[in-house]
Amino acid sequence: MFQKNDPSFMDQLQKKTSVRPDELMKLANSVSQANLQDEKTVRQLISQVSKLANTPVSKEKEDQIVQAIVKNNMPTDFASLAKMFNKK
Repeated sequence: MFQKNDPSFMDQLQKKTSVRPDELMKLANSVSQANLQDEKTVRQLISQVSKLANTPVSKEKEDQIVQAIVKNNMPTDFASLAKMFNKK
């Protein structure tokens, strides 16, 4: 397991994602303080993640993600999450 400020973990994460550790921490803080029952807030978070990952999210996919989060209907295992995000 990694420590909160483990530089080797953050270095590895940056190499794999091209996301700077400070940007990741800022996003994590935003998520931890966000009202995930508020559709507008969830859409803003999706937009932030999309920009940070340099990966566009279609309106249809955004709507699916928002509804799943707001209704607290997000899958809890990685395989189900991957399947949700890879649906065309």
